[in-house]
Amino acid sequence: MKTLREYIKEAGEKGIAIGHFNVSNIEALHGIYNAAKKLDVPVIIGVSEGEEEFIGRDEVESLVKMLRERDSYPIFLNADHHYSFESVKKALDAGYDAAIIDLVKLPLEENIKITKQCVEYAKKLGAKEGRDILIEAELGFIGQSSKILDALPEGVSEATMTKSEDAKYFVEQTGISLLAPSVGNVHGMVVGGNPRLNIQRIKDIKEACKTPLVLHGGSGIADVDFTAAIKEGIDIVHINTEIRVAYKEALQKYLAENPKEVAPYKFLKGGVDAIEEVVYNRLKLFNNL
Repeated sequence: MKTLREYIKEAGEKGIAIGHFNVSNIEALHGIYNAAKKLDVPVIIGVSEGEEEFIGRDEVESLVKMLRERDSYPIFLNADHHYSFESVKKALDAGYDAAIIDLVKLPLEENIKITKQCVEYAKKLGAKEGRDILIEAELGFIGQSSKILDALPEGVSEATMTKSEDAKYFVEQTGISLLAPSVGNVHGMVVGGNPRLNIQRIKDIKEACKTPLVLHGGSGIADVDFTAAIKEGIDIVHINTEIRVAYKEALQKYLAENPKEVAPYKFLKGGVDAIEEVVYNRLKLFNNL
């Protein structure tokens, strides 16, 4: 089986993108995996620090590894939005395929220093264990909450978008494998609609740093913007809030209609199916199917 790095490179050459979806329980994992298998496309499972704490760092690694080995399927695990070298190290030591070090709140040079530390540790560990481990970093500000938002988070504006020259410098100084820029995207779903993406900025950043780009905050983005962004250099797209909303609404609907039901495998199934539907449609779009 090809490595995650090889699948990302292949996606870039084909002008498509790999879908990245977050989980905090096994139901979400089932829904995502079911959708990916139906379309026969690679998929990345993400767990933020909070999600990882709930589902279990080692537990989710074992589950994803089991699916990959049992079915010989390209499903990968990413430590999404980890905020320190120590937390990234724990995830990589547990066997994760990739990790995102998110230090956008720090001064640039301090961000570079710690990000580079993560890159160097990933290379050292990868060489020791015979694994190809990817480190991603975020540059620019897009907010931090995967939830329904009444308005754009404070600090999200054109002024805090990633500049192509900054992206080039950051990649050169850190050696990261993946860059998540701020290009009009925002974590969470904004009531009334998310802002439009700055497609020209994506193109400029891609040309400047020659590095695979990751679009965070994919929930709520218009299909036409996804298509244009992928065409201009986005290689991975993150979706989280959309599947959280679908899961919650399905559970609420079932329990409202079946108030006496107490068997989890019955009232949770609708949540799995709802996640699967969202992921299926997103993967179909990202892979131009």
